[in-house]
Amino acid sequence: MQLNSTLTWLVDAAGASPGADRFLAELGAHLIADNLPLAGGALTLAVPHPIIARRTWLWRADNGEVIEAVGFAPAGFANAGQKDSAGDAGRRWLAGLAGGMVHEDVVGPVPDGPVLGWIAPHPFAESEIGRLREVARFAAAPLAALSARATLTAALEAYLGRRSAARVLAGPLRRDVGETIRAALLYADLRSFTALSETSPPASVITALDAWFDCIAGAVHAFGGEVLKFIGDGMLAIFPVTGENPGDACNAALRAVTSAQAGMAHLDGIRREQGLPSLSFGAALHLGEILWGNVGAADRLDFTAIGPAVNLVSRLEGLCRPLGRTVLISGAVAAETTAKLIPLGTHPLRGIAAPCDVYTVPDG
Repeated sequence: MQLNSTLTWLVDAAGASPGADRFLAELGAHLIADNLPLAGGALTLAVPHPIIARRTWLWRADNGEVIEAVGFAPAGFANAGQKDSAGDAGRRWLAGLAGGMVHEDVVGPVPDGPVLGWIAPHPFAESEIGRLREVARFAAAPLAALSARATLTAALEAYLGRRSAARVLAGPLRRDVGETIRAALLYADLRSFTALSETSPPASVITALDAWFDCIAGAVHAFGGEVLKFIGDGMLAIFPVTGENPGDACNAALRAVTSAQAGMAHLDGIRREQGLPSLSFGAALHLGEILWGNVGAADRLDFTAIGPAVNLVSRLEGLCRPLGRTVLISGAVAAETTAKLIPLGTHPLRGIAAPCDVYTVPDG
């Protein structure tokens, strides 16, 4: 069987495309090289993501550029089944690109599979539509491989964070895989959560916990950090030192915790209007080296951070209540930042050999 260059590429090389954007651009270029006059194309994939339902890549034939649009998942379990047609974003964009009619094919046997859309400067002839349908059939295998990789990456990023997910994907699944990195650490913990759990319905507890994590994790991500672990009602985040100046990571962590304070103040205002109790929290910042990698049983691994720096930041957070402060900062962080801090003296920490110089941020 003699295949044209487009079908040959789909069989031999398309499965190795690094991403959907390159797949679409190269597929469009091959179709044009095989004398199919196109103005643009669109590829839509379903995405297993906490807030994104689907991603659509849009390709222009005149300059080869690919841009991306995302469709967000409806919030809440009650709306989980509500969604627009998978190809809506691509269809609308293609319709405004050229004067022809948009042609679409669902790739593969399932109705919610990938959607390939195309448009030309003129209406497609029947023979051209036949060629596009043939392309969609040949595209099923490489798109299945690409979707599987995207699904794995999205799932790992949702549960581990982007940096940690990339590290897991790059390394073998063994306990002895990891590296020592220097990072600013942020450990935060919600106060009186046990009492809240015992006096509130489970749904209210989950709503409060999610709102708290939205505030603290959203602030961490906004300033370049990564949530490494949710621990009950607590959270451990890292701001890796990427250059020679650890002050950048320390300043980012300080900005994140300040932002989280503002977010929690806003959340508490809403809760008071609803007749709900305020949510108080404690947070600690420290700078140190951590072992960042795999730990666990031989056949059940966790990707996490361990080391004296992790122990210290969690013990430091435990001083928030006795010192009457929301945020405590170690001397290691204070030495690397130019932010205005208030010294609180030197304090022993449970299980830590040396006392720790402790600072806090100004009120307001």
